[in-house]
Amino acid sequence: QVHLVESGGGSVQAGGSLRLSCAASGSTRLMAWFRQAPGKEREGVAGIDSVHRTTYADSVKGRFTISKDNVKNTQNLQMNSLKPEDTGLYYCAAQTRWGYIVTLRDVDYNSWGQGTQVIVSS
Repeated sequence: QVHLVESGGGSVQAGGSLRLSCAASGSTRLMAWFRQAPGKEREGVAGIDSVHRTTYADSVKGRFTISKDNVKNTQNLQMNSLKPEDTGLYYCAAQTRWGYIVTLRDVDYNSWGQGTQVIVSS
């Protein structure tokens, strides 16, 4: 496991942009972002592996971009054209032991950050 620290959350109006960052204390095979809106289950948003293969939830395709720096052990999530339904607590997740497929299942990740809040107002 690794220690993960997120940053970059905040409040923005619909149509705006935010960039989330996550720093890991060690190397990772997979990294991903999950989010949880009030009263809803946590859902996968975007994931990336060490050769930069990516996967996205249908709800964010074309608006969000995930990136990973294997040297710095960081990942970023660029969020554009934000919608009120993007509001939630965003978690950085990592898998340190394997990385042969990029998934958005939370059970596939063994390290989690504390979360950073994103609020999108209409």
